[in-house]
Amino acid sequence: MALREYLVGEVAEDFSDGLLTRREALRRLGLLGLGAGAASALLAACAPTAPSPPAAPAAPAPPEPPSSAAPPGVAPGTRRGEEVRFAGPAGELIAAWAAPTSGAPKAAVLVLHENRGLTDHFFDLVGRLANSGYGALCVDLLSAKGGTAALTDPAQAPTALADAPVDALVANLRAGIDELGRRVPGGKVGAVGFCFGGGLTWQLLQAGEARLAAAVPFYGPAPERPDFHRAKAAVLAVYAGLDARVNATRDRAESALKAAGLTYRVRTFDGADHAFFNDTGARYNAGAAQRAYAELLDWYRRYLG
Repeated sequence: MALREYLVGEVAEDFSDGLLTRREALRRLGLLGLGAGAASALLAACAPTAPSPPAAPAAPAPPEPPSSAAPPGVAPGTRRGEEVRFAGPAGELIAAWAAPTSGAPKAAVLVLHENRGLTDHFFDLVGRLANSGYGALCVDLLSAKGGTAALTDPAQAPTALADAPVDALVANLRAGIDELGRRVPGGKVGAVGFCFGGGLTWQLLQAGEARLAAAVPFYGPAPERPDFHRAKAAVLAVYAGLDARVNATRDRAESALKAAGLTYRVRTFDGADHAFFNDTGARYNAGAAQRAYAELLDWYRRYLG
């Protein structure tokens, strides 16, 4: 699945799930290059289903935790990453960075963000990985636009990412691995990417990024003709049981992993939907997210140390 096609599908899926109005979905599809007729036909094919009848009143919910409480599955005391800047192949790159507060990092982790860019969720996630003992860096792939924080329209991030050549995105991620080498000298390097970033994790493997010792793409679309023979990483491929669109690429990803002779595991979380790990999103699934993070850490313990 080409990344632009994937981003078009994201808009259609958000419309189908009631997260975007038809008008907003048409606007975003137009920015992604679809004509009015094609965009209308796409939305007609995935129109939201009629709402179910209201359920019987539920028992009162338990009191909300205090606002200072960590999100479900996040260890108390997890801190946010800090913004850092460093030289990239075509200009300065912005990133979120965090390292353990005590002791040397076990290893380094490159985090690849979703199609909304370097949002607060990813500042939190690099901090969470630091709490788990890793030096973690998430490159803002919208740095050339002044960074995610400089964009005022939520449609700008996926549009800019769709317009960027995949080779340029991969080059910026490789610069992130260079930066991790400076910050965690001598450490093994892992990667974890989500949604669009999961797709780019597969692209790093396709590009033969041999410095990756472990890679964990979360519900990322596999390349059209995946070939991972030049990769060296042990791959934990995470999917959501309800995510039919991305799951359609799962078999070809697994076939390519097997053909390349890589160590791998394919893990599907039944009952969870696309983007289930993001605790700021509408499809967050706390149980699946907690289990997935535990399995991610176990994978890193095995292959990063």
